[in-house]
Amino acid sequence: MLKVICNNLVLRSGNFFTRKFCSAGIPKKICIVGSGPAGFYTAQYIIKNDPSLEVDVYEKLPVPFGLVRYGVAPDHPDVKNVINTFTAVAKSGRLNFIGNVSVGEDVTLKELRGAYDAVVLAYGAAQDRWLGIPGENLRNVISARNFVGWYNGHPEDRNLEFDLNVETAAIIGQGNVALDIARILLTPVDILKKTDITQQALEALSCSKIKNVKIIGRRGPLQVAFTIKELREMVNLPESSSQISIDDVDLITKLLSKASRPRKRITELLLKAMGNNHQNNLKEAKHWELLFKRTPLEIVANPTTHSVSGINVQINRLTGEDFENPIVEDSGVRESIPCGIIFKSIGYKSLPLAEELPFNHAKGVILQKEGRVDGLPGVFCSGWVASGPVGVIATTLQSGHAVGRNVLKDLQNELSGGQPKRGKDSILPLLSSKGIKPVTFIDWEALDQEERQRGKHQHKPREKVTDVREMLDIIHKRPVS
Repeated sequence: MLKVICNNLVLRSGNFFTRKFCSAGIPKKICIVGSGPAGFYTAQYIIKNDPSLEVDVYEKLPVPFGLVRYGVAPDHPDVKNVINTFTAVAKSGRLNFIGNVSVGEDVTLKELRGAYDAVVLAYGAAQDRWLGIPGENLRNVISARNFVGWYNGHPEDRNLEFDLNVETAAIIGQGNVALDIARILLTPVDILKKTDITQQALEALSCSKIKNVKIIGRRGPLQVAFTIKELREMVNLPESSSQISIDDVDLITKLLSKASRPRKRITELLLKAMGNNHQNNLKEAKHWELLFKRTPLEIVANPTTHSVSGINVQINRLTGEDFENPIVEDSGVRESIPCGIIFKSIGYKSLPLAEELPFNHAKGVILQKEGRVDGLPGVFCSGWVASGPVGVIATTLQSGHAVGRNVLKDLQNELSGGQPKRGKDSILPLLSSKGIKPVTFIDWEALDQEERQRGKHQHKPREKVTDVREMLDIIHKRPVS
């Protein structure tokens, strides 16, 4: 199909960008649901590799960037620098950010499929996995996802209730999020107050009485899910001491020769840190501990407060030939770990946003192959909704680019004909008829400026607005350009 494109003609309609094509055909319209890393990396690839396409990104919240804004720890500003890349994509004139729109509620997947030539689902994982043990509903048993959202200012977690007036916290899980939570609980507040952590979180943490954090995993040191960077930060945590107990050092040392390089480096650091186990002599010292081979059996309640008083675990033994993915067996030994608050960091699941989506509810992922959703031509998925919550931002980049490549391939292979799709020109009037006013990227920049200004007054990078209504008030009061 012949396409003659005038790439230099970019017109602004309201706050949304549209590209005018001198073309024998109508430009294809691409919709991406979700403005986190998966969504933006997919958009980045599409925009870079085909100048004839129009890309619209829909986001439930009035603000973009998903887990980069609400999942990355506040003391990791270098990781958040990827926002600069996403902003360049958003301001390229090739992408429309359509925020404050909930796909599945404000607009359906069926309606998006009717309006776009391709729909990419990249909306992440927003449901917690459950331990499925007694006591899980007790007060002060907190989802890691909710706690991270709370200290990062996510609107849905701003009113999270818990009590830090306890000495010992237990974290179930040994991934990066578990170590993030441990680090936030133990890091001196004077360090945290220089980050973009919310003022609400700072005030709560400054009153926290937590001195001990136990990080519990069901497998051993050769199977931990955190990265060496996160471990190194914990080992070097100011004003804190550590304890790492490994009972089969000789076997682990022997197996290291067969391990991958990243696994070998992490394990070597664990062994080195174990050799440096020490108790800090400071009167107010804080302490963290890695506990391996323990599976939670029951969360124990305080009979007076009906809150957490401890957790009962089974001690495991690891068997099998695959030392990086061993069989976990119950040794028959039990242990009780006293604690006053428990954070569950055992992974997330995605939810289907439409009945017609083929979905594996047990794994919490859309059924797909190479990003193409099973049985729904023209529908793709990218990121955690496709793979589950695995990998880091670099992994998401690879996934997003791979899905973007397949989107372009399928559109190029598509035979011409049929009615041209109108994209957002079909969807925006529909939203307007429901009283929904979408947020544009220019709107977000006004809110961004306000947050930075508030942060400046407190000598920090930004102070996030955590209430959606306040976000919209700030946006709607901005001067019209």
